Amino acid sequence: MSLEEKLLKEFQTLSEANKLEVLDFVEFLKTKSKKQLEGIMDNIIEQNREALEELAK
Repeated sequence: MSLEEKLLKEFQTLSEANKLEVLDFVEFLKTKSKKQLEGIMDNIIEQNREALEELAK
């Protein structure tokens, strides 16, 4: 059984309230990952600002 199948099987046994909590947690994880990626990209831009400004000319 794959991880996805196991998760779905377990998810189906939860109450509606708990299913909503799982969905909220998944959204939290996605947001957290997006914010981490944005932070990494901000650092890359800041570290290379001078070169990027030269390329923009």
